[in-house]
Amino acid sequence: MQWTTLAEQLFGTHHTVRADGDFLSGTADFDGATIAVVGSTNHAPVGVAMALQQARVVLDTIAQHPGRAILLFVDTQGQQLRRRDELLGINRAMAHLGCCIDLARKRGHRVIGLVYDQALSGGFITSGLIADACYALPQAEIRVMRIPAMARVTKISEARLTELSKANPVFAPGVQNYVAMGGVRALWTGDLRACLRDALLNSPTVDERAHDGAVRGGRRLAEAVAQRVLAA
Repeated sequence: MQWTTLAEQLFGTHHTVRADGDFLSGTADFDGATIAVVGSTNHAPVGVAMALQQARVVLDTIAQHPGRAILLFVDTQGQQLRRRDELLGINRAMAHLGCCIDLARKRGHRVIGLVYDQALSGGFITSGLIADACYALPQAEIRVMRIPAMARVTKISEARLTELSKANPVFAPGVQNYVAMGGVRALWTGDLRACLRDALLNSPTVDERAHDGAVRGGRRLAEAVAQRVLAA
């Protein structure tokens, strides 16, 4: 789905969201309140510039509009794989973005992530996955690593990883697998305005992903292991 179509379905004409290249930002009127919107489009790679642009919107919202909800429009191919960005410290810029989102949550802002097209790798980890809750459209594509790349890193054959992915969501890309693992809280279908309204009212303010993954069978041990570590 194009971000323009998404914004129209969510807000009608009552928004100022605009694209500056691949960077999205603006505000929207929703149920009598103003929401800050920030994100990316065109499968944007998140480099130093993009990370700092998004972080600036989040920090300005915290400083100028205490308590204002923030909606993250997620469409990214992951981090920018370019020497210039590596030399400028892309790892620190992306960490800064994640810290800004976390600060917003701690300051009482509801932060909702929505994967409306594609979410890959570090560009997703430092945005939608740090929100109070991350949601996705059914047609979205989510993955951290393709099976061929996973095979190179783990030294496990592609055939074996493909076989494992049939029964274990951890090894498999796809939005349904991320729902099973708890990374995506739910899919938004039908009335998107109603979905956003419910998310703003009912999304948890504590991290429930490990619990959701255990209940849904996608990550059976993460919650239990974390509880054992905390009790140690």
